[in-house]
Amino acid sequence: MNKTDAIARRILGWKLNRWDRWYDYEKGVFINDSDFQPGQNLDHAMMVAEKLENLGYKFSAAGECEVWFNDVRATGETLPQAITNAAYSIIENTSVINSSTLWRKLC
Repeated sequence: MNKTDAIARRILGWKLNRWDRWYDYEKGVFINDSDFQPGQNLDHAMMVAEKLENLGYKFSAAGECEVWFNDVRATGETLPQAITNAAYSIIENTSVINSSTLWRKLC
């Protein structure tokens, strides 16, 4: 799974409808893979940032290629890449936390 797929599933809550299309249950629309490119499109990246803010993360940008979501810092060649990298870092960190919590419950 690439960064865009992980962000669509874990942050935006979209479901894979077909191999090349997502379904956004909140809006009731289908989104083609090629129509969601947060690493290249600032509007798409800001949509991810807004969703993270709704989930309790405070977004701040330091220039054109560095962003923060709470204590998660990421950089990229562009602002959309930095936002995408930070969002993916949050996903990776949250997955580790969730799996360790799961193991504590199981043991």
